[in-house]
Amino acid sequence: MRWTLPNIITLARICLTPVIALLPFIQGYWPKVTAFLIFLIAAFSDILDGWLARRYNTVSDLGKLLDPIADKLLLFATLIPSSG
Repeated sequence: MRWTLPNIITLARICLTPVIALLPFIQGYWPKVTAFLIFLIAAFSDILDGWLARRYNTVSDLGKLLDPIADKLLLFATLIPSSG
């Protein structure tokens, strides 16, 4: 397994999902704004890692596996606060 920048970005997006899921439960305005900003960064990183993988020909089987998982986890993380 070769660690590529797109795969590292995807793993970072997976690591951000609990933060996005839990911040809205903290009282106040700023935790929610922070969660939204982190979500935007994660969404942009999804575009970036795909572009980097194609641009530098570093598409990997690991990336093909992790990217959809990261997308689903990010979606799930945004649904948790709305169901509470």
